[in-house]
Amino acid sequence: MAFRVKEIDPTRLPALAELENQGGPSNFFRTMAYRPAAMTDFARLYTDIMGTGTLDRRLKEMVYLAVSMVNECKYCRSHHEVTAREAGITDREIEDIQNETDQGFTPRERMALRYAREMTREAEPDGDTQDTLWKLFTTEQLVELTLIVSLANFTNRFSNGLGIPVEGKEVNMTAP
Repeated sequence: MAFRVKEIDPTRLPALAELENQGGPSNFFRTMAYRPAAMTDFARLYTDIMGTGTLDRRLKEMVYLAVSMVNECKYCRSHHEVTAREAGITDREIEDIQNETDQGFTPRERMALRYAREMTREAEPDGDTQDTLWKLFTTEQLVELTLIVSLANFTNRFSNGLGIPVEGKEVNMTAP
């Protein structure tokens, strides 16, 4: 799918310029900037969910990456492979997430990955998954885990639906 949405220039929108000052150029936010209030609120939500919480950064990145791989989202996968490595996830572990082998992960990590994939493919986990989740995670952790899965599915669908290219791999962009 060709990218057809013309990006908004960050110099025209201070909130977008601020986001890019913090994280660098972002085709995702430049596209979402067509709805400036939604972009600002989404950036805050993303930070709230992916920032400090009840789950460690490694698990959050594993789950986000697993969802992006199931959804075949090149944009989110490319970004979360980088942040996964920063969180201590090895290239071999990224490959295991891609292949859904998960053998080298802890029981808790394996269950979180299983849950993320089931929620992505079916929108609800099977009964065995739910029972095991309640044994391995607190209520607060399960809410956070579900927020991560939901957030990843949102960004994957936004990116895939609009064909947002990874920065540095842009194609000719024209307004629809």
